[in-house]
Parts: sequence; structure tokens; C-alpha cells
Amino acid sequence: MTAPAPAPSFDARPLTEPVDPAAVRAFAAELRSRRTSGMAVSSIIAIVAVSIAGLVMLPILFTVVLSLAASTGSPGAAAIPLVLIVLLAAAVGVLIWMAVRNGQATRYRLHRFAQANGMTYEPRVDDPPLPGMIFQLGRSRLATDLVRGSHPRFVEFGNYQYTVQSGKNSTTYRWGYVAVKLDVPLPNIVLDATGNNGFGSNLPASFQRAQRLSLEGDFDRHFTLYCPEGYEQDALYLFTPDIMARFIDNAAQLDVEIVDDWLFLYTQRKVSTLDPATWAWLFGAVGALLTKFDQWARWRDDRLAAQGTPPVTAGSSGGHALPFAPPVGLLTPPPGVAPQGRRLKRTGTWLPLIVVIGFAAFWLLTRWN
Repeated sequence: MTAPAPAPSFDARPLTEPVDPAAVRAFAAELRSRRTSGMAVSSIIAIVAVSIAGLVMLPILFTVVLSLAASTGSPGAAAIPLVLIVLLAAAVGVLIWMAVRNGQATRYRLHRFAQANGMTYEPRVDDPPLPGMIFQLGRSRLATDLVRGSHPRFVEFGNYQYTVQSGKNSTTYRWGYVAVKLDVPLPNIVLDATGNNGFGSNLPASFQRAQRLSLEGDFDRHFTLYCPEGYEQDALYLFTPDIMARFIDNAAQLDVEIVDDWLFLYTQRKVSTLDPATWAWLFGAVGALLTKFDQWARWRDDRLAAQGTPPVTAGSSGGHALPFAPPVGLLTPPPGVAPQGRRLKRTGTWLPLIVVIGFAAFWLLTRWN
């Protein structure tokens, strides 16, 4: 196994060094000036909600004070709960102000960090048009604190969340991700990292067992690889021993998905953060993998010529438009993936439910006996 690739040098000082409050306020004003309509609507909703709460609570508070004054005969005693409520409201106001100020400083630091390293910063993108598995689920899909680079290829670091409704209850799931633009579309391949799993996989999707492919060496101890049926040899071409070693050494705690002409790294922690160690880890992982992606550009799907199927060309899967078109050379057939290789087949949603019910029934039987 190869030694872990050293993290590429980068300037982490903007993440921790003191910031000028005036510069923070100016950057916050700049962000507000180019705020999207979706954010404006959310702000309006928050203002309306606070206003309604005030209109409801103030008459109730006034009634309580009058009742206490009438029952005790002492206006001073009746004013005590009023003073306590005012103090509580002031404390809440201070906490909100501090949270807003810290959020502005965080965004400013990430903006300066991106600038210092030849990248760009975007505070949020609603419903990001990316083809990865986590971006197709739930509602209220939102990516925040996006740090993007374009050289030697497009890379995006971001935090992401979506909400899943289940009856009257809803759950918000949060992920960190790294999106890397590839030169050509590739078969849909998933590497489920075993090191970050708990009771089963932590991924939001499960795949048919027939698509599982065992690879040589220690790879199976670190990742469970899924590829479309019939694409086993293609997966072996893409995941040569040296590339497998790179994934083990640098991305063993990250789940990986290749879909269309993108590669995604997933983690259930923040990726875009003020922690220099996190950025060193991620830059090291991405830097180690980037050096191996060029050989993936030579892969071609011979099934396209046999089926006469129009290929899915690079960039046609949606996502972020690039300022350049990656070279594809003169190789034939043209880059693309046949329909049966574009998406993995997933198991039905009833299977996990049956497993849970089975374990619950087993537990109840053991308790009764």
C-alpha cells in the first residue's frame, strides 16, 4: 500500500486570524444586495412570524399584569413578571444578535479563505442541480458555504441539508460533500465506506446485492463497491490497484459516488468549516485523487456502439456549468454511458422496514420468554 499523499500547501490563516468588523459588515451588506428571491421570501416569513407572535403575546402579558395588580393590590408586585419577561426577551435578543454576527464573520472568513487559495465563495444555493444521491431526496434542499475551485478541474466543497416528511413529523438530514467534475461520464459506481457505518450503511440509499463487486487486496475491508450489472470489468479498469490505494489512504472515512461526469465525496459532518485540520484533510484527499483522474478520461463504453444509443456527453447531466470544455481527444466510441450503466438499481424501501420489524419482533419475543 502506498503512503498517504501529503496535503497540498494552502493558506489557512484567513480561517482563524482576527477580522475587521467593518469589513465583515461591508461583506454582509454585499451579500444582502445580491440575495436571491428565495432568501427574501424567507426573511419576510420570519418577520411576519415574529410580528404575529408579538401581537398575540402582548395582550396576554398585559392581561396577566392587570390580573396580578388587581389580586395583590400591589402594582410593584405585578410588575415583577413583566420585568422578568423583558429581561428574558433582552437575553434572547442578545443571543440572536451574537448568532447573526458570528454567522457574518464565518461567511467573511470563508470568503477570504477562498480568495487566498484561488477559489470562490458562494453563501448558499437552493436546490443545487447536482446528480448525486443526496441531492435528489426530500424537500427544502439547500447547499451552504460553497467553496469552489476550477483548476486543475472544477471542485466544490459545501454543506448540504434536506428535509424528509413522514406523516406529521419531519427530519432534516445534514451532509458535507465534495463534488469533482470529471472529463467524461462514467458508470454509476458507489463506494460505501465501512469506517463511518453504524448499524448498516449510513448512505440514504441501498443497492441490490447483485451489484456488489469484490476487489482484491484490502479494499473490501474499507469500502463496499457497487457497480451496475455487466460493468464489473469496467469497474476493474477504473479502480486499478494504485487508485484503490489512493482511496484507502486518503478517503477511507468518506463515501464515494461516481455518477454521470461527477465524483462526489460524502460525509455526515460539515465540510466547509473554519477548522484548518478539516480543510487539510479534504485538500489532501482531493489532491491525491486528482492525479489519477486523467486515466479515467480514456474509458469508453463499447455498449453504445453495439446498441446504437445516443451517448450522455460530458456536461449534459446538469450541475454547474464550467468555463471550459474538457478535451476528449480522438478516441472512439464517443464518451458516454449506455442506459443500463447510468444508474445503480436500488432496493425497495420496504426492505429496511421489514428488517426493523423483524428485529423488533425478535426483541419482544425474547423479552416475553
